[in-house]
Order: sequence, then C-alpha cells, then structure tokens
Amino acid sequence: MTCTSSPPSKWLLRWPQAMRAGGTALDLACGSGRHVQHLAATGMKVTGVDIDAAATAGLESKAEIINADIESGPWPLAGRQFDLVLVTNYLWRPLIPLITAAVAPGGWLIYETFAQGQHSIGRPARPEFLLQPGELLEACKGLSVVAFEDGFEVMAVNPRFVQRVAAVRDLHDGVFQRYALDQN
Repeated sequence: MTCTSSPPSKWLLRWPQAMRAGGTALDLACGSGRHVQHLAATGMKVTGVDIDAAATAGLESKAEIINADIESGPWPLAGRQFDLVLVTNYLWRPLIPLITAAVAPGGWLIYETFAQGQHSIGRPARPEFLLQPGELLEACKGLSVVAFEDGFEVMAVNPRFVQRVAAVRDLHDGVFQRYALDQN
C-alpha cells in the first residue's frame, strides 16, 4: 500500500509553472510517491525512480515506475529528458551531472535536500549526504537559476538545514522567458 501521509514539498508547490499538464516529470528517489501522485494529478506524465519496490508498490497505475539502484547500478534513464526533474531529500553526488542532463530544453530542475549544519541537529549527519554552501548553484551550471535558498528552515515538527534550487534549461529560441517568482 502506498503511503501518502506527507503533503508535497512547499518548494515544489511554489513553482506551479513547472508542472505543465501533458508535460513529463521525473521524481528521482520517489519513495512512497507523495510527489508522483501530486504530479500525476496535475496531468503530468510521471516517471518515478526508487530502489525500494515495496515503497513504490501501487504507484504503477499513476506513473512509470523504475525500481533501480541508481547509486551502484547503471543510470536507468540514459538519453531521456523531462520537462520537470524533481529531487527532494536525496543526494548522491556522482548523479548530479546525470540529473541536470535529464532536464529538457524549457524544462525545470527543482531540487531540495539537507545542507551542511544538519549534522548539528539530527539526521542525516554524514557529510556525504549534506550539501556544502552553494553546491546546488554549482550543479546548475548550464541552467538558468530562478531561485536559490540555503539556510535553516524552522518547521512545526522538524527544523532542518536545507538547500534548494529552482532552475530552467533555456530554450535558446530568442524569446525572453518569464519565470514568475510570486505565485500567491
């Protein structure tokens, strides 16, 4: 049974222009599918990737589900690009070039995960799972960064150090793209 107790990321919800009906979306390390289900409900054609087949069970009716070990196995999305690439609460540095390459022209990368400082308050605490200052900005070379945050998020239940980026692969068609920052 798929668990959907957690609402979608507020960072994802801040960028509704990235969720175009009929567009394609990749939810990397999708877990039990809170974002898979949200993106599918917006009319996107979703691909979810996760190592845990038990966690993704039941999502097949909403999305293409690929169960793969992306950290030690081959990249299961070779040559594919998406209108939206979403990564939340996941970091495996060797994959960052593959993740950014999966963003199609005109497509969005929405990425948020734990940052340096998290070790001082809880898990994850190992440096290999925590972004260094500005690391997501560095990862977005070749993309247009629309927004970036790096700091401490005070939440009702789980405060955390987090780094976030929303970036777009420009179309390079001579048209100046407008990325709305205020989506109230």
